[in-house]
Amino acid sequence: MLQSYQALYDHGHLTWLTDKPSVEEAHVIVTLLSSEEVPVLKAKRQPSPRIAGQGKILGDIIAPVAPIEDWNGLA
Repeated sequence: MLQSYQALYDHGHLTWLTDKPSVEEAHVIVTLLSSEEVPVLKAKRQPSPRIAGQGKILGDIIAPVAPIEDWNGLA
């Protein structure tokens, strides 16, 4: 099975940009991009610390609050 992972190679060290593969050994194919072609990665979004701890779960987080029939907007 073929899987893709992104990493930066800098002076002999890999820095994983996505999840690190969970294997001990693997054959790899390396694609080199010029520095102009390297995509700029956005930082992961974080909620504001001012709202930390203020959310409340008011019901079942697995089942929807509304009946399943209400979710079909095309009917």
